[in-house]
Amino acid sequence: MAQGDDVLKTRTVLWPQGQQAALSLTFDDGMASQREIALPLLDQHDIAGTFYVNPRADCQTQLAPWREAVAKGHELGNHTVTHPCSGMFGFARAKGRRPLEELTLADIDRDIALAQTRLDTVFPEQGPVSFAYPCYQAFVGQGATHQSYVPVVLNHCIAGRARGERMNDPAYCDLFYLGSMPCERKSGDELIAMAKDCIVQKRWAILTFHGIDEGHLPVTRPALQQLLAYVAERRADLWTDTVRNVAQHLAR
Repeated sequence: MAQGDDVLKTRTVLWPQGQQAALSLTFDDGMASQREIALPLLDQHDIAGTFYVNPRADCQTQLAPWREAVAKGHELGNHTVTHPCSGMFGFARAKGRRPLEELTLADIDRDIALAQTRLDTVFPEQGPVSFAYPCYQAFVGQGATHQSYVPVVLNHCIAGRARGERMNDPAYCDLFYLGSMPCERKSGDELIAMAKDCIVQKRWAILTFHGIDEGHLPVTRPALQQLLAYVAERRADLWTDTVRNVAQHLAR
């Protein structure tokens, strides 16, 4: 058997019940449409999703509407408290905010740690969760001080989701810098094509959503519904679960 064939065989038998590939559906920023539209659709198809939130000082009140979601097996992941991004985004330099270029590793460590403490306080039953890099950016500083904060995420979370050009190779991927595919403004057919490619490639695809018919990075409800119906029909081939659960499986 050729070396490449051996790797392919390893991937094929990697998933829990002999599935060909894995898929995680992730939703950023804790938007209202995710609770009101995405969660009911996921529950309807018995699919668990990962929702990345920014726990504020009033986290008990802010996160209370998510209690039922966690009880049903969805993951409430760490997205920092302040959602820091590069100063190239104007909002990252708004009053009271500091862009990534002005932060240190100690700064980002405090932000992630505080978010995790608040998540643990509201959802102690969750245990370790995954992290999503705000704006998909995993650095602090600039020039001579520019450095990755991936090792910081490793200290607090079970995995880290960024953005990538390819789906994650289960035999090789970095669990703390996982690639994901943005889904804003994609049709149902385009979303299904991603899921089909995932099965063909025998990889782990992470899809990133924001608002459902809401916000500046939306996907339509019919498009999401179309994807979920397809995924539900392909359970024998495609293991669809939270980032936390898939990452824990690969770590083992």
